[in-house]
Amino acid sequence: MAYSVKSKKSGKAYFLHSKDVELKGGRKQRIFYFAGTAAKNALNDLPAGYEVMENKRTGLPMLRKKKK
Repeated sequence: MAYSVKSKKSGKAYFLHSKDVELKGGRKQRIFYFAGTAAKNALNDLPAGYEVMENKRTGLPMLRKKKK
């Protein structure tokens, strides 16, 4: 089952996904994003060291590194 978060503002469910991208300099990086539907690259768990926060203005979920 894909990891999901329910928006407090809109009540809509968002599913966590990850994707490996190549940046302009050739460096590869993994990005995390939320989408309204679960696709094949959806994650089952939250990545270690990250937490979910909600944008107060838009109500969209975002990942951020946990504060120490």
